[in-house]
Amino acid sequence: MSSVKRKAVTEERPNKKSRNSDAAETKRPEKKSETPPNPTKSKKSGGEDGERKAPVKSILQREEKAFPRGGGSVLTPIEQKQIRVQAEQDVFFEQQTGQKAPAREDEDGALFDEETEAAPAAKKHKSKKNARDAPAKVPGSGIRIQGLSYKNLVVGSQVLGYVTAITGKDVALALANNLTGYVPITAISQLLNERIEKLLAEDEMKDDGEDEDIDLKSLFHVGQWLRATVMSTGSDAGEGKSKRHIELSVEPQSVNGGLEADNVVVDSMLQASVRSVEDHGLVMDLGLSSADVKGFVSKKELGIGYELEKMQEGQVLMCLVTGKGSNGKVLKLSPDALRFSALVVNKAPVVSEAPTVEAFLPGTAVQILVTETSAGGVAGKVMGMVETTADLVHSGAGAKDVDMSKKFKVGSKVKGRIVWTLPNDDGSRRVGVSMLDTMLALPPPVSKLPENASPKQKLHSAEVSPRMAPSSIVADATVTQVLPERGIFLSLPSASGTTLSAFAHISQISDKRIDVLTSASGPYKLGSTHKARVISHNPVDNLYHVALKESVLAQTFLRIEDLNVGEVVSGTVDRLILGGKTGITGVLVKLSEGVTGLVPDMHLSDVQLQHPERKFREGFPVKGRVLSVDLEKRHVRLTLKKSLINDESGVPLWKKYSELTPGMEGKGTIVNLLANGGVVQFFDNVRAWLPVAEMGEGFIQDPKQQFRLGQTVNVRIVSVTPETQEMKVSCKQDDTFDDAQQSTWDALSGGDLVSGSVTVNGGESVELDLENGLRGILKLGHLADGEASKAESALKRIRVGQKLTDLLVLNKLQRSRQVLLSNKPSLLKAARDQLLLRSFDDVKEETLVHGFARNITPEGIYVEYADGLVGLVPKSLVDSDLVGKPAFGLVENQTVKATVLSVDAVRERFTLTMREQSGEPAQKPTAATPGSHSVTMGQVVKVKIASVRSTQINVRHQDGAQGRVDFSEIFDSWEDILNKKAPLQKFKPNEEIEVKVLGVHDAKNHRFLPISHRQSKAPVYELSAKRTRVQGGNEDFLSLDSVKAGSSQVVFVNNHGDNCIWASLSPNVRGRIALMDLSDDVGMLQKLEKNFPVGSALRVQVKSVDLATGRLDFITASGQESTPVTLAELSPGMVLPGRVTKITERGVNVQLSDNLAGPVPLTELSDDFDQANPSQYNRNDIVRVCVLGVDASNKKVFLSLRPSKVLSSSLPVKDAQINTVSQLEAGQLVRGFVKHVGDRGVIVSLSARVDAFVRISDLSDSYVKDWKTIVEVDQLVTGRILNVDTAARNVQISLKASHVDKDYKSPLTIAELKAGMIITGKVRKVEDFGAFIDIDNTMPKLSGLCHRSEVASKRVEDVRKLYGEGDVVKAKILNVDVDKRKISLGLKASYFAEAIGEEDEEEEDDEMEGVELDGESDDAVEVDTEGGVELEDVQDMDSDDEEAAEAVVLDEDDDLVGPTEGLKTAGFDWTGDAFDNNKTATLPDSEPDTAAPKKKKRKAEIKVDMTGDLDKYGPRNASDFERQLLGQPNNSGLWIQYMAFQLQLSETQAARDLAERALRTIHIRESEEKGNIWIAWLNLEVEYGDDERVDDVFKQACQVQDPLVMHEKLASILINSGKYGKAEDVFEKMVGNKSFRANGDMWLNYASFLMEKMKNATRARSMLSRALQSVPANEHRLLTAKFAGLEFRSSEGDPERARTIFEGLVTEWPKWSGGWDMWVDLEQSRVAHAEGVEAKNEAREKVQALFERMTRQKMKPRRAKFVFKRWLVYEENHGDAKGRERVEGLARSFVEGLRKGDVEE
Repeated sequence: MSSVKRKAVTEERPNKKSRNSDAAETKRPEKKSETPPNPTKSKKSGGEDGERKAPVKSILQREEKAFPRGGGSVLTPIEQKQIRVQAEQDVFFEQQTGQKAPAREDEDGALFDEETEAAPAAKKHKSKKNARDAPAKVPGSGIRIQGLSYKNLVVGSQVLGYVTAITGKDVALALANNLTGYVPITAISQLLNERIEKLLAEDEMKDDGEDEDIDLKSLFHVGQWLRATVMSTGSDAGEGKSKRHIELSVEPQSVNGGLEADNVVVDSMLQASVRSVEDHGLVMDLGLSSADVKGFVSKKELGIGYELEKMQEGQVLMCLVTGKGSNGKVLKLSPDALRFSALVVNKAPVVSEAPTVEAFLPGTAVQILVTETSAGGVAGKVMGMVETTADLVHSGAGAKDVDMSKKFKVGSKVKGRIVWTLPNDDGSRRVGVSMLDTMLALPPPVSKLPENASPKQKLHSAEVSPRMAPSSIVADATVTQVLPERGIFLSLPSASGTTLSAFAHISQISDKRIDVLTSASGPYKLGSTHKARVISHNPVDNLYHVALKESVLAQTFLRIEDLNVGEVVSGTVDRLILGGKTGITGVLVKLSEGVTGLVPDMHLSDVQLQHPERKFREGFPVKGRVLSVDLEKRHVRLTLKKSLINDESGVPLWKKYSELTPGMEGKGTIVNLLANGGVVQFFDNVRAWLPVAEMGEGFIQDPKQQFRLGQTVNVRIVSVTPETQEMKVSCKQDDTFDDAQQSTWDALSGGDLVSGSVTVNGGESVELDLENGLRGILKLGHLADGEASKAESALKRIRVGQKLTDLLVLNKLQRSRQVLLSNKPSLLKAARDQLLLRSFDDVKEETLVHGFARNITPEGIYVEYADGLVGLVPKSLVDSDLVGKPAFGLVENQTVKATVLSVDAVRERFTLTMREQSGEPAQKPTAATPGSHSVTMGQVVKVKIASVRSTQINVRHQDGAQGRVDFSEIFDSWEDILNKKAPLQKFKPNEEIEVKVLGVHDAKNHRFLPISHRQSKAPVYELSAKRTRVQGGNEDFLSLDSVKAGSSQVVFVNNHGDNCIWASLSPNVRGRIALMDLSDDVGMLQKLEKNFPVGSALRVQVKSVDLATGRLDFITASGQESTPVTLAELSPGMVLPGRVTKITERGVNVQLSDNLAGPVPLTELSDDFDQANPSQYNRNDIVRVCVLGVDASNKKVFLSLRPSKVLSSSLPVKDAQINTVSQLEAGQLVRGFVKHVGDRGVIVSLSARVDAFVRISDLSDSYVKDWKTIVEVDQLVTGRILNVDTAARNVQISLKASHVDKDYKSPLTIAELKAGMIITGKVRKVEDFGAFIDIDNTMPKLSGLCHRSEVASKRVEDVRKLYGEGDVVKAKILNVDVDKRKISLGLKASYFAEAIGEEDEEEEDDEMEGVELDGESDDAVEVDTEGGVELEDVQDMDSDDEEAAEAVVLDEDDDLVGPTEGLKTAGFDWTGDAFDNNKTATLPDSEPDTAAPKKKKRKAEIKVDMTGDLDKYGPRNASDFERQLLGQPNNSGLWIQYMAFQLQLSETQAARDLAERALRTIHIRESEEKGNIWIAWLNLEVEYGDDERVDDVFKQACQVQDPLVMHEKLASILINSGKYGKAEDVFEKMVGNKSFRANGDMWLNYASFLMEKMKNATRARSMLSRALQSVPANEHRLLTAKFAGLEFRSSEGDPERARTIFEGLVTEWPKWSGGWDMWVDLEQSRVAHAEGVEAKNEAREKVQALFERMTRQKMKPRRAKFVFKRWLVYEENHGDAKGRERVEGLARSFVEGLRKGDVEE
C-alpha cells in the first residue's frame, strides 16, 4: 500500500478525551422527527469557516479495483432498529414522567452525568458557524451540565478530595461522583522527597528505615480535606475485571497551578507545605510562581486539629487565606477546618470577585449566579465569566425528586464550593461546584472537633463520617427518586433515627439486565422498599452506594476488610502458584467475588503432600481459617490444616501479644528451623521463638531431624513481652499438676499396669501420654528382655501416635513429673503373678525375683525393682559364666534374674545371687488375704474406677474388693454411646459409679460364675453398670438361648480373628462377624484395627444362632447392603469386595460370599505382567475384584484384580486385557504366562479366557535338544502372533527371538512380492546361464532366477566365474508370475544406482548387514515355492538374450565381460563394471587363463586417474571419503555419507567410530555441524543399537548441545521408527524438566504426538491446561489457538471444540487479527478436505459466516482491504457469482462509511 498522510484525517476527528463545547453538538432537538437524526452530521464540519472539506480518498478505493464504488445507507439495518427502539423508550418515558428523556450521548460517562434540556435544532440552511456566533438565539445558557467521571478526568485536572485511608506508601482520597484517587509518598511535597532521598543516601540505614522515619499517618489524618492534581489514569490488571487507578499529587507547586501572588484572593483556599516549624507558628511553602512569597500559620490559627509540636517539615495542609502582609510577600493562612464553612451568616469565606479566573481552584467557596436549571442540575456563572455546573447530586436534588426551577431560580445567587476543574482543548476550564451543606461547611472529622463545637458543626462532621459500615445489609431501603437509565436513589434508616441517602446504579439493581427504569410502575417505583447492601460511602457526595442484586446480597464477603483473623471460611481453588521443591508454592482460594486468599505450601495440609496439584484442582471446594489480613498490601493468608480448622479445644486463638500470658497453650506452625531452635507462627503477626532445649523432654541434636517446616505443634507460653512483640514458647508439658492429676499421681505406685500413646520417639527413649493424664518415659533397655539388639529392633517398630498397652510402672520421677515404665515381658509376668518386688516387705529369702541392672561396678551388680527398691549381687555370687566378661556381660537396664539370698531388716538391705541354690525351690509369696467382703449376688453397690481398659472398667470396692465391668454391661442403648470407637473414654479413674453384682469373673474361659463358685482368695467380681439392670433388674442376654435370630443388637469388638472379628453381647455371650458381613467398604476392611478397634461399639443384626455348637453370627447394617451373593445376580463389570482364601503360584482364590468364590489367574493380577506376584497377597486380605464374566452352566465366575478394572479405567495398562480371540491379529506382540508344557508344544495363557499354542519349532531360533528346559509353568513369556482362527478360537504364537524382536518384519509371500522391489538373498546354485537365489524373509522359502543377461550391464559368458554358492547378494525383482510361481531377478548395478543415492540421503534406512531390505518397496516378484525354476524357460531366456547380443555391434575397444565380483554386500563393487581388460574379440568356451588379465588389470588401474570420477560420481569407497574429508573436515553431510557407506557394508561399529571421530574433528565453533552428527548418531543407535547405547549417546549429546533440541530430535527419531512408547517417555521427561516447560512448541508437539500417533485425544487436550501453567502469560493466546488448530487438523480432533476455543479467544481479544486469520485458514482447509456435497456446502457456509463476522469488526483500511480481498479470492475459488457480488457490496459499504467518517481509521 502507498503511504498516506493521516494528519488530515486526525485534524477532522476531535480529541477522544475532550468534549466539544459546541452547543449544536450537545443539544437535543425539542421535537423529535420521525426519522432519527444522523449522529454523524456533527463530524462533517471541517476548518474554521465551517466549510466541508473534500473527503480523503480511501486507500481501498485507490488501490483495489475489485471493489466498485456504490451507495447505500450508512446505517446497517440493526443500527436503524436500535434507533427506533431508543425513540420508543424516550416517548414512553415522557408519557410516564412528563419530563424530557435524558440525553444518551454519553452513556458510558459519569454516574450522575445529566444534560440540560436541549434547545431546538438549528435550521438546515444555517451553517454551524452562524449557530455558534449567535448564542442569544439559542435558549438557555449553552453550558452543558455534567459531573466528574473517570472518562472526562484528564491529566492536569484538579479535584477536591477527602482523606479516607492512609497506608505506608500512599494516601487514598475520595473524590466527587464516587471516584477514588491515590497520592503516592513521592507526590506529597518537595521537602518530603528531600527527606526520603537523605534517608536513602545514608550508608547505615536499615532496610525499613523509611517506614520508621516517615510515617504518613503522622502527616495526614482521615477526614482531612486536600486539593489534588491528576497525574495519570490507567487500569490495574487484577483478578477478574481491571480496576481503574487515578494517581494524584498534592504538591503545592502542582495544585496551586503556578498562581501569581497578586492573584491570590482572601477567603480562597490555598494548599501549602510546612517549610519550617517555629515557636510561634509555621512557615509554609506555597508553590506560587513567585518563590519569595511565603505563607505563615500562627500558632493560634492551627486550631484544635493540629499540634505545633507534632508538625513536620514537608507536611501538606489545605488552608484558608485569611489575609495578606503589608508588603505582599507573606500570606496569612489558617488550616482550621472550623473556619472553612461558608454557611456562617457573617463574614463567610466566600469569594465573589477575583483579578483572574485562575484564582478559582477546587476547595474555594464562591458566589454563583444561576443561569439555568434542569432536572439534571444547575448551571451558573461566577463573576459573569466563569461557567460552573452542579450535577444532580451536588445540586442537592439527588436524594429526592425536587423541582430544580423552584429551588434555584434563574437569576438568583447561591453559594457553592468548587470541587473540580477540567482543562479544555482551548485552554479554558470547566468548573464543577457543589451546593451540598457538607461541602459548603468542609467539616473536620468528629475526632478533631472541639468540645464547644456547635450542634450544626457536629451534625456536618457526623454526616461526612460513615455511619453505616460497608457490607452491612439494610432490610427496608425506600426508593426516593428514579433515574430511568442511571439508577435509583434510596433512603436508608439509621440507628440514630435519621435517614441516609443512597444510590444504586442500574447495573447493581438486579442480576438480570435492566435497560430502563420507571418511577410510576414496576418493582422499583417510587416508595417501594427493598433489601440493599452497602458497598461504599463517599463523603464528598455525602452518599452511600448500595447494591440490590441477589448475588451481592448473598456474598459472604464483599471486601477484604470483612474478613476477621481466625474466622473459618469456605471457598474454591482459584489457581495454583507454581515453584518450589514440590512444584507448588501456594494455592489461591477464591472466597467470594473479588476476594481471594493465599494458602502457603506449608499450610496446605497437616502432612507434607508430595503431589498437591492432584488434591487442589481448579474449582475444588476447600474449608480454611484466616491466618492474617494485611489491609495495606491487600493480602489474605489462609490455612487448610485440619488441626487448626477443627480445633475444638476452646482455647482462644493467639492473635495479639497483649492477650497472651505465660502458661497458655495453643497450636502453631513451624515456619523456620535453625540449629538452636525454630520460629513458630500463629495468627495475624504473632510469632514466637522455640528454643531447641524446649522442643522435647529428651536431648535433640538437630531440630530438623525431629521437626519439619509446616509442622503443627502444641506449645506453651514461657514468656511474652507485648511491647517488643517477643515471645518464647515450649513444647514441653507443664510440670505443675492440677488436683485431679495430683491425686492420680499419688495413687500410682510401682507395679501398676498402664497404657499410653507415643508422643516422641527420641532414639534412646520413648515418651508417652498415659491414659490417666500423666506423662511416661520408656527407656530403650526396657523395651525387651535379652540383648540390646532386641530392644533396638523393638524401638524401630514404634511410631508416634501408636498406643502401647500393659506397661509396667517402675517408679515415679518426682523432678520431671514423669512415670518410669517398662515393657519387659519378664517383669510384666512377675507383676501379674504378684512376684514383683514393690517394697522391702515383699523381699523374702529364697524367692526367685526378676529385676533390671541399675548399675554395674567391679564389686557387683545393683539390681532395681519397683518403686526404686535395689538389691546387690556381689561379684562372688554372679553367674560363673558372666564373671570373666566385661561388666559381667550386662548393660544398664538389662533384665537380671536372681534369688534372694539374705535380708538385713535393720538396714533394709538384701543380697541376691545369680547362681543356682540347692534345696527346695523358692515359693511365690502369697498375697494378703482380704477380709470377708460383704458382697452378694444381685447387690447394687457403689465402687470407684481404678483403671479403664478398652474392653472393661476395673473397679475397687470400699472394703478392698476388686471387680470388673465388661463393656457390654455399661450401655443400655445405641444412643447412650457417644464415642462409638472408644465407648469407655468418658470414664475417668477415681470416678464413682453404681454397679450391680452379677457373679465372679472366671479368667480362664472369660465367663462369670455365681459367687458360690469362688475359687480364689482374692476374687474379681463381675459387675454391670446398665441402668436397666441396676435399677430395673433386667436379666436378658446373659445366656445364648435368649438370643433370637434376626434381632438387632449392640455389640462390642472383643478381638480380631483371621477372617472375622469377635464381638461381645454380654460377658457370657460372644459371637463373630465375618469380614464380608462387617462392611461393604473395602477400604475400611483393609484397615481393620483402625476402623474397628477393640472396644468399639457396633450395631448388628443376629444372623444365625446355633445352640448345639454354641455359635453365634452377627451381620452389620452396612454388611446387609453388601454385594450379590448368588451366581445369578452377578454381571460383567461389577466391582465387588472379596476375601483372599487361597494363594498359589498360579493366582489367588477370592471368596465373594459364603457360597461363592472364584480364582484370579496371573494374567488378571496386574495391568503389568511384570508386577503380577501372588505372594503380595495374604490370606484373609480384603480386596476389590471385577467380574469379567459368568459361566452359569459350569457355575464359574471369572474375576480380575487389575487396577484399571477395580480402581480407574484411566490408569496405565501395559498388558491389555484380552477378552476374546477376535481382539488379536497376526503380527501382534503379546505377553502371557506358560500354562502347560506338553509333548507337542506349549500352551500360554494370554488372559483368563484366551490361551495360545506355541509349536516346538517356534520356541527358539536355535536347535535345542531338550526343548522343555527352555520354559516352565507360570513363566512370563513374550511372543508374536502367527495365526488367529476366530471360528475355532485357536491362536498360534512364536517365542523365537527373531520374531519377538522389535524390528521384526513378517515373512513375505509370493503374492506380496512385486516387480521393482529390492531384495537380498543367497546364491543357492550357479549355472552357466544364470544363478538361482534364495530370497530372504519369505515363507515358504522362495527362489528366483537371475539370467546371465541380467547379471551385469555388459555381456557375461559364464556366471559361475562371478558368483558361487552361498554368496550374499542384493537383487531387483524384474517379474513375478504368481500362477506359475516364477520369479525373475536382476543383479545389474544400474538397478541400484538410484537406491544407493536414496540410502545416502536418508539417515533412517534399515540396512543392517545389507540384507534387511524387506518391505522397502511396494513392488512385486515371481517365485517358485518349491525352490526350483523350469529349465525350459531358462533356455528360452538364454536363446532370446543370445539373439539380442548378436545384434549388438561392438567397437574395437569394447571388451567382452570376464569374471566379476558381482553385486555382493560385503564390500564388493556395486557398479557391475568390474570386467576383464583383455582386448579380445571373442571369448572361448573353455576356462580362461586369469593370471595374465589380473596383472594387466592392476597395471591399468595404476595408470588411471580417478579424480574425474570422484568429482562426477562422488565418493564410492573409503579412500574417496578420506580424500574429500581432508579438504572438508567440517562438512557434516560428508561425514554422514561416510557413516551411511559403512552401514551399507554392515560395519555398524565402524559407523559409530566415524561419528566419534567427526565430533572430535569438526571445529568447536561449528555447533550446527556437530548437532547434525549427533542426530545421525542417534538415528544409528535407534535403528541398530540397544536402549543402553541410545541413552548413552543421548546423554552425551545433551551435555554439549541444546538439551531441548536434542530431546525433540530424539522424540522425532523414535516416532519415525514407530517406537511410540519410548517417544512418549522422552516427552514425559521434557515436561518434567522445569527449564523446558516454558517452551510452548514443546507442549504442542507432545499434544500432536498424543493425538495423531497415540490416538489419545483426551490426554492431548489435557496438555493445554498444563502448558498454560508453565508458559509465559504473553504466549497463552497464541498457544491456545495452536491447540485449537490441532483439533482441526487431526483425525482424532473435534472441530466444534476448536471453534469453541476460537470463540473464546476472539471474544476476549476481538481485535486480534492473527487469531481471526488463523481461524479462517483452518475453516478453509476443511472445505478442501470435505467429502460429499453436503459436507462441502456446510464447510463453505462456515467460512462465509466467519468472513462476514470479520468484516463487522472495527478495522483499519489496510486490514479491511486484506480481509475483503481474501474473501473475494475465496468466493472466486469456492463460491458463486452471488457470493462475489455480496462481498463487493459489503466492500462498497465499508468504503462509503470510511468516506463519511463513520468508520474509525
